[in-house]
Order: sequence, then C-alpha cells, then structure tokens
Amino acid sequence: MTTAEQQPVRLDQTVELEIGGMTCASCAMRIEKKLNKLDGVSASVNYATEKARVSAPQGFDVAALISEVEKTGYTATVPAKAAKAAQQGGSGQGESEQGESAQDAELRGLRQRLIGSIVLSVPVILLAMIPALQFTYWQWASLVLAAPVVVWAAWPFHKAAWVNLRHGAATMDTLISIGTLSALLWSVYALFLGTAGEPGMTHAFELTIGPSDGAANIYLEVAAGVTMFVLAGRYFEKRSKRQAGAAMRALLEIGAKEVSVLRGGVESKIAIEELAVGDEFVVRPGEKIATDGVIIDGSSAIDASMLTGESVPVEVAPGDNVVGATVNAGGRLVVRATRVGADTQLAQMAKLVEDAQSGKAEVQRLADRVSGLFVPIVIGIAVATLGAWLGAGFPAAAAFTAAVAVLIIACPCALGLATPTALLVGTGRGAQLGILIKGPEVLESTRRVDTIVLDKTGTVTTGRMTLLEVVTAAGTAEAELLRLAGAVEDASEHPIAQAIATAATQRVGVLPVPDAFANIEGLGVQGTVDGHLVLVGRESLLAEWAIPLTPELAAAKAAAEQRGQTAVVVAWDGLARGVLVVADAVKPTSAEAIAQFTQLGLTPILLTGDNETVARQVAGIVGIERVIAEVLPQDKVNVIAQLQAEGRVVAMVGDGVNDAAALAQADLGLAMGTGTDAAIEAADLTLVRGDLRSAADAIRLSRRTLGTIKVNLFWAFAYNVAAIPLAALGLLNPMLAGAAMAFSSVFVVGNSLRLRSFRSRAN
Repeated sequence: MTTAEQQPVRLDQTVELEIGGMTCASCAMRIEKKLNKLDGVSASVNYATEKARVSAPQGFDVAALISEVEKTGYTATVPAKAAKAAQQGGSGQGESEQGESAQDAELRGLRQRLIGSIVLSVPVILLAMIPALQFTYWQWASLVLAAPVVVWAAWPFHKAAWVNLRHGAATMDTLISIGTLSALLWSVYALFLGTAGEPGMTHAFELTIGPSDGAANIYLEVAAGVTMFVLAGRYFEKRSKRQAGAAMRALLEIGAKEVSVLRGGVESKIAIEELAVGDEFVVRPGEKIATDGVIIDGSSAIDASMLTGESVPVEVAPGDNVVGATVNAGGRLVVRATRVGADTQLAQMAKLVEDAQSGKAEVQRLADRVSGLFVPIVIGIAVATLGAWLGAGFPAAAAFTAAVAVLIIACPCALGLATPTALLVGTGRGAQLGILIKGPEVLESTRRVDTIVLDKTGTVTTGRMTLLEVVTAAGTAEAELLRLAGAVEDASEHPIAQAIATAATQRVGVLPVPDAFANIEGLGVQGTVDGHLVLVGRESLLAEWAIPLTPELAAAKAAAEQRGQTAVVVAWDGLARGVLVVADAVKPTSAEAIAQFTQLGLTPILLTGDNETVARQVAGIVGIERVIAEVLPQDKVNVIAQLQAEGRVVAMVGDGVNDAAALAQADLGLAMGTGTDAAIEAADLTLVRGDLRSAADAIRLSRRTLGTIKVNLFWAFAYNVAAIPLAALGLLNPMLAGAAMAFSSVFVVGNSLRLRSFRSRAN
C-alpha cells in the first residue's frame, strides 16, 4: 500500500504499524532511528513481531509515519489493516488476490526457493567435497547448477541489499549478497580466464583455508551452499516465529463469530460485531458466550478453560456475570450484554499480551544497539582481513575466501531474535494459562523479588461469607436446622444471611417461603416456617424471647468468635436449636500456593485491614508466619515502602480498589483478574482466575522466560565473538560458516519455543 492510498487517520497518542520487508535486527534499528527523528515521535520497532509501536502528539498524521518507513525501503500498514489481518490469521501485511496472507505467501516463496536450492546445491557440494566424483568438466556442470541458486534462489538477499544500498545502509542481506556473488564471480573468472576450467581439474574440499593458486580454484560450492543454508535458516526462522505467535492468534480467534440475539421477543442470528450493550442473547449448550454479560435466565456450568486455564467448569445462575469466549457446558442461558468489542475481557487480554510482546526489555535495547552497529563493523573486518592476508603474501584466493567467510559468519539475526522471540512465546503461553504480563520489563522484577505480600480478602480468602460449620442441639437434625434457618435468611439481603441461605439450598434443596417475615435491626430476622416461629441472629435476639443457649451451643459460639468467625444462633418453638458458623472462607488452594511461593525463595506476608485475631487465624491455616493486620487502605502503600526500605524486593498480590496504590508501589504488582479494574490497571501481572497458585505460576513463567532470553543472548554473543576471529584467521570454510550462521538463528528461535511446554501447577 502506498502513502497515496492511505486515509488521513489521526493518531491518538499511540498507534501500532505492521512493518514489511525486515530481514534482520539491523532493519528494525534503521526504521526505529528514522521514525524517532520525526518531531515529537517516539518509536520502538520489534523485529520478531514485525511491528512498530509509535507515540506521537495528537493530530499527527499516520500517513507521514508510513511515508517515513517507505523512504527507508520497507512497507507499513495502518492499525485497521493489521487488526483485519490478525483476525484472518495473517501477519498484518495484507492479502494476495487469492486471500492468502502476506506471511503465508512469504513462507511459500521461501519454501520454493529453498527446495530449488537444495536440489541444485547438493550435487555441487558433493562434487566439490569428493574428488572421486569429479569427472571431466565437472567444474562446468557445477557452474550450470550453482548459477541459478546464486541468482534466483538468493534473489531476495540481492534485492534487499540493493534497496539498503540505495538508502546508504547495510544489513545482513548485504553480507550474504556480497559473499555469494563474490564467490560466484571469482569462480567464473577462474573458469574462463584462469586454469580452473581445464579438463581434468580436481581439488579436495577443506574445512580450513590454505595458500593456493587463486586462478585454479572455484568456490561454487560456497556460493550455492551458503545460499542454501541461509535460506533454510530464514525459512525455519519465519516458520518458528509464526508458531511463536500462535498463542496470540488463538486468543484473538476463540471468540464467537455469530450470536442469537433476542429483539422484540424474536430470536435471530447476527454477526458479533452488530451486538450492542444491553442486548439479550441466547446461549445453548456447547455454544460460546458471545460477549461479557450477566445471566438473566437459566442456569448452567461454564467452561472457561480456553480463557483462564481453569479446567473445572463453574456453576452459574441468574445474576452471575459471564465472560465472552467461555463455553456453556450445561443448560440454555439468556444473557444481557454488558461489554462488547474492545471493552470485553477477551479483547483487553489480547491488548495486554500484544502490548507486552511489542515492548522491549532493557537487555533487548542493548542487543538492538549492538546489531545496528554490527554490519558496518563486519564489513570493515572483512576488508581488513582481505588486506592483511594479501599484505602477508598469501595468494588472492586464500585472502578472498577468508574475507567471504567473515562476511557470511557474522549474522546479527541471533542477537535481534534472542529477546523478542522468547518474549513472544512466554507471553503467549501465559495468556493460554490466564497469566497476562504487561511488559518485558516485568521479567527483570520477577528475578529479583524475595518477598510477596498478600492481601487477605479476595486473595487468600474467597472474599465472600461462607457457612463453615453447623452445630446442632441434642435432638435437632442438621437438615431441619438448615431448612428452617435457611428459609428465613433467604428473605434477607444481608451477606451473612445469603451465605446461610445459599448453603442451605445446596444441602437440603428448595427452601419454603416464610410467613410474617421481619427484620429486627441489628439483631437478626424472624419468620414463621411450617407453623414454627423461627429466630435467626445474635444471642441477644434469643434473649429478648427469654431463650437461653445450651452449654454446648454456648461453647461452640464462643470458640467460633475466638477464631474471628461469626456465630449465628437459631431457635424455634422456644428452644435454641443450633449455631451456624459463618466466615470469609480460605480458598482451598491458598495453602498450596504459599508452599509454592516458599519453594520459589519468597517470604510470604499477610497484609490486611481485618483484626489481628482473624488475620492470624487465616495465616495459620495457609502457613504464613508474618502478619501485618489492622492496616487502613491508605496505609498499605506505607507498609510496602517500609519493606522496600528494609532492602526487600517486594511483590504484592491484591484484588480490590484499596490495593491499587500498593500494587503500583510494589516492585512487582499481581492483580487477581476476579478483582476490580483499578487493581488490574495498577498491576504488572494480571491473573485471570482467582486461584492464588496462578501467582506462583506467573513468577515461574516470568523467570523461565527471562532465563531463556539470557541463554539466547549468551549463545548469540558467544557465537559471533568466537566465529569472526576463526573466519578471519582462515580456519573456517565459507560454506560451513553459512551453515553455522543459519543454525545460530534457528537455535535461538527453537530455544524460545521450548517455553510452549511450560505447565501450570494449578491444575
């Protein structure tokens, strides 16, 4: 797409462009530098994702950005095109007339050139390596086979090198083009003007370079072999990068495409894009929920595994919120849409993942700077190598071969791919497990964290009142106690009453409707159920009716209150019948999560506004030794700052509005996705499900991703540091140099793909 065809799209602070034509990290650096020269523009170009993230003043024309990229010799498309291509599984570079994405077309073209180069190059290499195969005029046959490889198969390298030359730049393609063309042209010279074309000429293949008569040697196997190996490396690199982005594409594609909407009492199918907030739609068993909403009719179980990684379906009923892209595993549901399009949780997850993949860690910026300087330095080393060999009196053939080996071995691709490919795979895998990493700089924080502070309510506990214990008086059946007490409490909206009613419904079934229900302010409730006057509430409510507790019930009530729990007493027909113990229940997985934090070398601390007794009770259940209780919401920030002042690197896990400031203050903030938007916005990592073990998974995944990046960078740096001197000293045949260079990039991408095997310990 040319700039003339662009619509006058206006920037709103930040925009993303899809970049086409990049072949190495040096290309990304050139585009980035060019864009950053524009007034008020700040750009970051990612070679692995082939995207540019650009910030500019409001009113800045996107067409000007695209024009600048095109002046550099590359292509760019506006975000709308990128989004469309992403939905269709492409790379954002547009489509061909047959509907094939540009990335697929590029892969197909690379595959064709690779197959052709293999068919033609292998005989050339075998003839050069095995003297027994060198028949009369074998060298001319090699020329016939090698020429198409260097001219046709290597054409993308030559084309890119020419484009870069026109813009006064040099990239990896420049190195490959110069090297292969030099080898071919030297061989043509030796064949036509030297002695290499004489009948019966033979020479053996050598791993290293030695003095020789330049006019008697041909390097067709080098020209063809390097082309073949580099094409193979680039093909597998492209394919691996596509695999690395598979998690992101899957995340974008799991949403429903159509929805059965109810309008005017009539059900009709419409495209998901036409659904509006407030619309009611039907979800049948086995169908995906079209968008975020609230259930208004029906009950079912929701399978959210593809979105959160949670393998157990969650029971839902009218009034419950549901998330788009989850699957209705049970009965028919009618849902009212509350968020559509870019506001849905799925869209926000995709945005978070995309932002993280487009960003750069500090270590990546260093690698990019090195890659940007690398190509001109290598060309200088190659020229110096040629001069040094000639100056030392060696034949021109040996000097030329050493210089070509330097050009070919010194590929900066591995450096450019080391960080972004690992980040691409790591964040994608995290998204599949319900772990959203906001940016690459988060990875550095997870490595250094030694203390993890946990909010209690909604993080370690469920955040809602739950019936934990039922104590009955002698002669009273538990089922009868729950049935009568639950019937009266069901008429109340108090959280404790609803906890008792919910538990009663689950255990004994449908509850009767009470008569003469009354809410006694501050004491409890009363009502008539099946002819019994039932009282449920504080002990003082029973005292007003002169109903004493039995010693057993009084002891059970005192024990519960000592543990920081709420004890509700029940009476009917003038007698105390039982005690119901209610509290904010500890999540069943919290103790396991704390054990995992300890295994990761983290010290867990419970931070809560609740009283000391309740906090220590919860801490004792899950295995936390240090408790900081009775802290006001605004003081949580000060607690985090104080821990940091002690020299600790602090991670904070929370879910409420009152946790947002503390999450922002912490070195690493982790928000439970079941919490508030304010907490999620302030955090560095978002855990889509409310399982605290996901926090341990998030830290493990982040640390493994960072470790993969370090291994990649070590390999890339060590490879170039070791290989260039070997090539300059004549200890490396150019064809083997090409193979080694291609392998280095494939190794880095392949090592990153290992992150796809990361498994959660939360299942």
